Order: sequence, then structure tokens, then C-alpha cells
Amino acid sequence: MRLLALLSVAMMVCASCVHARPAGDLNAQNAQPYLIDEDASGVGSALGTGGSGYDCDDELNQCFTQCWESTKQPYPHVEHNEWYYEHCTRECRKQYMQCVDEKEKEDAERAKRRPPLEFSSFDKARDWIRAHKAEVALGTVVIVAGTAFILATGGSGALILAPLAL
Repeated sequence: MRLLALLSVAMMVCASCVHARPAGDLNAQNAQPYLIDEDASGVGSALGTGGSGYDCDDELNQCFTQCWESTKQPYPHVEHNEWYYEHCTRECRKQYMQCVDEKEKEDAERAKRRPPLEFSSFDKARDWIRAHKAEVALGTVVIVAGTAFILATGGSGALILAPLAL
């Protein structure tokens, strides 16, 4: 669901043109995307493992491949058939659900420890995000002068703060 919301916001942002502009008035009526950096590379690289977080889907695929290619089937089965396919699916799904649950717990713990990103001016928000690029993820909500923005990428790969419209 979060991915769908992030993709929806990214599509809306990509359809608009983003130009750097002075902080000026940051009220809800004038809220437009603000350019943070010309290059969004490195965003979220300190999150999780390997810079992009642990991939439960990849683990599921590897588990199923290992199970299916195993020469040892559970007794009394001796061939790869529909039962064995369901067996591998069932066993790997258990591991997948455990991985997803662990990721959700880690994300919840990280959210509790992380202070809310609230800034009094766009300049302060921009400077902090540039300095802590690796610690924030796309989709992070940032409050600037009482207006909610979401960290996203523009069509050219630029890192922007897009207004969060509810």
C-alpha cells in the first residue's frame, strides 16, 4: 500500500515541472515542489542492509529455487510433482511472512526513534536533507512552516519536496 501511495505521488510530481526557487511563502495555497538536489542518488543508502534494505521477495525466490532443486524430497515423495510444488510454496511462504513481519517491526522501531522532520523554513529543511541524504527514504513526510511535503524524485532524477495533498 505504501508503495502504491509513493508511486502515485511520484507520478503526480513527474507530471509537474520543478525549478529551484527562494523559500518565500510556504502556505498550502502556494505549495509547489521544491528542488532539494539535482541528483537523488544516495537517498536511503544507510537504511537497512546493503543500502536498500533487506529484500524479502528475493529471499522468497531463492528459498523456492533451493527447495525445488533439492534432491532430497520429504518421505515418501520421490519426484517433483504438484504436491512438492505446494510443499515448497508453503515452506517458503512461512519464511517470507516471518521476514515481512520482522521488517515491519524494524520499520516501526525506527519510526519511534526518529524525530519528526519539522523545519521553520525551506532553507533549513533543504540543508538538513542534503546533509542527511543517506538517512532519509523516498516517501518521507517533511513539515516545513506547517505545510506537509513528501520527499520524492522528479522526472530528471532530482530530489524534491513535493506538497502532500490529502
